[in-house]
Amino acid sequence: MSKSYNIAVIGGDGTGPEVVREGIKVLDAAASKHGFKLNYQDFDFGGDRYLRTGEVLPESAVEELKKFDSIYLGAIGHPDVKPGILEKGILLKLRFELDQYVNLRPVKLYPGVSTPLKDKGPEHIDYVVVRENSGDVYTGAGGVIMKGTPDEMAVQNMIYSRMQVDRCLRYAFDYTRKRNKKNTLALCGKTNVVTYVFDLWERAFHEMGEAEYPDIKREYYHVDATCMWMVKNPEWFDVIVTTNMFGDIITDLGAITQGGMGIAAGGNINPEGVSMFEPIGGSAPKYTGLNVINPLAAIACGGMMLESLGEDAAANAIEQAIMDITANKLKDMGAGKMGYSTTEVGDLVAEKV
Repeated sequence: MSKSYNIAVIGGDGTGPEVVREGIKVLDAAASKHGFKLNYQDFDFGGDRYLRTGEVLPESAVEELKKFDSIYLGAIGHPDVKPGILEKGILLKLRFELDQYVNLRPVKLYPGVSTPLKDKGPEHIDYVVVRENSGDVYTGAGGVIMKGTPDEMAVQNMIYSRMQVDRCLRYAFDYTRKRNKKNTLALCGKTNVVTYVFDLWERAFHEMGEAEYPDIKREYYHVDATCMWMVKNPEWFDVIVTTNMFGDIITDLGAITQGGMGIAAGGNINPEGVSMFEPIGGSAPKYTGLNVINPLAAIACGGMMLESLGEDAAANAIEQAIMDITANKLKDMGAGKMGYSTTEVGDLVAEKV
């Protein structure tokens, strides 16, 4: 085999290791068929490690992960750890320290998967959200004064630099061009209220589009209108680019229209560095060890990882296999309702690949 890639694997918490195991099964099948090799190294970052050692991430973790071609993550979230500790200490820390400045979320309804949207099918729900992943209120800029008193005041600032905006927009324009479907990029914002930040975004959006991407049609939608149209007319969308907070909200809305969090996949992208790919559904701790959780989101984000590595044919083979399985095999996306176990679903997709 002429190519090989080194992949850091963080199984994480709950059912994370179970779905990652099935993802690796499918990744290996795709690699074997398409002539490359994947070398994996496991890392035990997550709730169990934190409870055992009191350490969320070792100081060496970020520098060690920078040596890999990509990171494959199962899930973070442990019922015995206070919410926020692992999420901030692992997920947000890695996103910021590895400068994964794009969160890429496909919103695609696979055949055979039900959606709560009336009269909508796979031909209507197939678009992508490019969420800026390094700025906004997630930077934690701000503070609290007079805490615990009647005069308590809390401030958390939405912060963006032109550099952050430009690099996210350039990724979104390039992705729209590569996707080559409607060749339409929509900026989702709130220019009528959040005037300072979205004046920057809107000016940068049109300046870049006019100068460098004349082949890409540009549209603008307020975030509240975007939410309405995601429900009423999802077929309007091709690629949406937006800020960190708005992206966080609308991608979860998109996920439920594509069949729920258990089928949604995402990537935290640094095009010049190390990216990290994860299913969106969370650790689902109550299903741990039962072999009933749906692994398709983890398998799909494995396909996204291969695409980011330039293995487009292998990535497409995984997506086509998933669509075949959802159309012809699975009864339901819910845990324990698929008609197959977690490992059997992994086997089905791997065999189809």
